[in-house]
Amino acid sequence: MCGVVGIHDSRKVSHYKEIIHEMCRTLSHRGPDASGTAVFPEFGLGLGHTRLAIIDLTSAGTQPLADSSGEYTITFNGEIYNYQGLRQQLVNSGVVFQTHTDTEVILEAYKKWGVRCIEQLRGMFAFCIFDRKKQTLFLARDRAGEKPLFYFHSAGQFYFASELKAIFTIPGVSRKLNQESFEYFLAYGYVPSNRCMVDGFYKLPPGHTLEYNIRSSELQVKSYWQPPRFCPSTVLHQSEELVEQLDEMLEKSVCEQLVADVPVGILLSGGLDSSLITAVAARVSETPVKTFTVSFPGHTKFDEASVARTLAEYFSTDHHELVAEPGSVDILPMLAEQFDEPIADSSMVPTYLVSKLIREHATVALGGDGGDELFGGYHQYKWLDSLSTLRKWTPAIGRQVAQIGLKAAVGFGFDRPNFMRAFLAEEKDAIAFCNVLFGEDIRNTMLARRSTKSAQNSITPERYKVWLASRGATVLQMGLQADFASYLPDDILVKVDRCSMLASLETRAPFLDYRLIEFAFRECPDQYKASAKTTKILPRMLAEKLLPSSMQGRKKQGFSIPLNDWFRGDWKDFFGDVLREFDPNLIPQKNIQALFQQTEKNKAAVHRLFALTMFELWRQRYAIII
Repeated sequence: MCGVVGIHDSRKVSHYKEIIHEMCRTLSHRGPDASGTAVFPEFGLGLGHTRLAIIDLTSAGTQPLADSSGEYTITFNGEIYNYQGLRQQLVNSGVVFQTHTDTEVILEAYKKWGVRCIEQLRGMFAFCIFDRKKQTLFLARDRAGEKPLFYFHSAGQFYFASELKAIFTIPGVSRKLNQESFEYFLAYGYVPSNRCMVDGFYKLPPGHTLEYNIRSSELQVKSYWQPPRFCPSTVLHQSEELVEQLDEMLEKSVCEQLVADVPVGILLSGGLDSSLITAVAARVSETPVKTFTVSFPGHTKFDEASVARTLAEYFSTDHHELVAEPGSVDILPMLAEQFDEPIADSSMVPTYLVSKLIREHATVALGGDGGDELFGGYHQYKWLDSLSTLRKWTPAIGRQVAQIGLKAAVGFGFDRPNFMRAFLAEEKDAIAFCNVLFGEDIRNTMLARRSTKSAQNSITPERYKVWLASRGATVLQMGLQADFASYLPDDILVKVDRCSMLASLETRAPFLDYRLIEFAFRECPDQYKASAKTTKILPRMLAEKLLPSSMQGRKKQGFSIPLNDWFRGDWKDFFGDVLREFDPNLIPQKNIQALFQQTEKNKAAVHRLFALTMFELWRQRYAIII
């Protein structure tokens, strides 16, 4: 895994190299093994790279990498799992390679197929190719959004980087808060990928490319891939066939992702997805696989270490366990600095802790991310069918009366169930209310002012505009597609990338092989995903084949911390100290104090305070202007 940076300025400033070096310095945690720059003063262009060596550990893998003609230069972050097959295909067509890296395969693929090379790549990636002949920069991001890519664009200026903090080092770059994005953060606990918390900045969405013309300073962002719609004609009606296909596809993905020139481990949380990956890896590996977990003694709701131990023993893995005592608040400013935009996901704490543990023994780790979004693993998926039925039997006037009564009851102490909010909404909008952090009424009460384009009315279509327009899709299909398009890349994968990269650890997600994604969305029917009684039906059927009987049928726990318990210690005082500095133009102090007063009765209040604390730590660290 690596860090990529780049700058184009039509003013052709004289200190490109110094700027690129400084940008790379901020990303040294992403690539501690080497760094490099390539400067093209005649074009007003500079590219940079920091390297975490995974494939071809020699200096030949140092980037930015130019082809033999010097006409093309690439800076690349990620892994291409099918690079060996592509390499052979290119060799057969006459290409002579200088290295054994997947980086050079991308570069030669671009030379052969142009921008359509992206269709050939299977993996996780964010890269930029400078085409000297066309005087263009070609940027691309992987289909699921595993690897990040931020950019800034104005007349004659274009900057990009793996992390926003690298662009902040460029002199004169504005750091003004985007008010509307802040409201999205309050609503969902993260900023959707079609926007950024800072004005003038953008994130390249997953499955998209960007082509920037150096001469005209114009750019085009295009989608090259979307997860497919469900296609009944492709359905395998026999459950045995579906289980067999999932098993085969997961095995292919795990086999490809175990390939590295450095030690590889598995993040074994004890959940279903990581357990299946461990089972498959143990089956195909010639040596015992390394597994890692984190435990929370005294907190059975959060502690799956005993389950992980049982699985590790069953599959004879080389197992390592980290005991997490009540977390020191010192970790929070460090994580706030690492995250380019704040997220309200407190599981960032154990994610970072276990990443540090793994890095002591391995450089690469496989995890179970993506399984929930593909096969219906979240509890709200059990709601959706019930909501549809309940809504049909409840007259519209009845829902309107309930809405009025609910609004009258809302206050800082009222933790409105998301189920009820989804029930009161129209069916196509219900999905957006399954996991709301600060509900609309609480946002209205808390905020000192609203943005010009209020998130109150636009938040649903902004997040789910593609999937809600899907004709013929079931509410479950819309929910899965929406979470795959937003919650997965904007919360889950952001958390995993930033926390693992802070520990200089590369993480891989076998469930996010795009062939497996397309199988889940196109070929797997609803009845093998979630029902009113259970979730993740097809993976559970595979678990009956691969896991010990004692591990089957377990309820999902999630990878999180005992936040409410820790809050009763040093965390409460720390939150209070940080939030006293909160800008009253965003949220008045009296409203923040009202949240503190509700923490004993309302568990959601603690999570909301965590969100505000992480935002304020981030704002202070980067001197964000309100």
